[in-house]
Amino acid sequence: MLDGGKELMRDRVSTPNNYKEIISTIFSLINRAEESVNIECSIGICTPGSLSLANGLLRNSNTTCLNNTPFKFDLEKSIGREIRIENDANCFALSEAIDGTAEDANTVFGVIVGTGTGGGVVINKKVLIGANAIAGEWGHNSLPWPNEGELALNQCWCGQQGCIETFLSGPGLENDYKRATGDYVSAVEIVKLSELGNVDAEKVLRRYENRMARCLAQVINIFDPDVIVLGGGMSNLQRLYMNVPKLWQQWIFSEQVVTKLVPPKYGDSSGVRGAAWLWND
Repeated sequence: MLDGGKELMRDRVSTPNNYKEIISTIFSLINRAEESVNIECSIGICTPGSLSLANGLLRNSNTTCLNNTPFKFDLEKSIGREIRIENDANCFALSEAIDGTAEDANTVFGVIVGTGTGGGVVINKKVLIGANAIAGEWGHNSLPWPNEGELALNQCWCGQQGCIETFLSGPGLENDYKRATGDYVSAVEIVKLSELGNVDAEKVLRRYENRMARCLAQVINIFDPDVIVLGGGMSNLQRLYMNVPKLWQQWIFSEQVVTKLVPPKYGDSSGVRGAAWLWND
């Protein structure tokens, strides 16, 4: 809960695995928050996916029980007043663009690389929604400039093959390690193994950096942002901020690249902060 950028209250619970429980949980969280500060608050929600402009239903969420549901309508009916909902990557980008690590930038691309992969575009402190409400959805484009061994990899939950999400998400990193070694190891453990000198883990992380460099180079070629902010669990991998910009030049259509790649100021709280900033008008 924010007041002019100042956090007033924090409460966190695990996301339920069915639609009705998600609605009920959000309702309870809002009640607890308002009781704690004794005021009726404006309500912003960040969610994976986005609302369809055609029918108002939520779509494109990797929390798949939310897809094709009247999520905003049901929440407003439950709560009894207007709420504002936006894609979690858009909220993340907005938070970091308003008062975060990209606050001095005019154009910002916010990246979520965690359980899934998403993106959001902010121009002059305003989220770019797009004609189809999918601006910034880079995670469901195909991996750019693939090598022969990458072409047939990775079926995505969206129904396509070779989506960026299947390479750059945490599970994507874990799957790459399993293909290389036959063993399942968590993303956190892969990083630890690399730091201990494990050759397989280091090779996997270098492939990850190369793929991220290609994917962000494509974003820079199209949108040319001042700053790219990484969020999600994979953004905690500090070597990305040094290694990826060293790699991306070879795919960018410019003799120099001044775009900055930076970590978030507010970590995994940035998405919900951005949801609060949806009422910044």
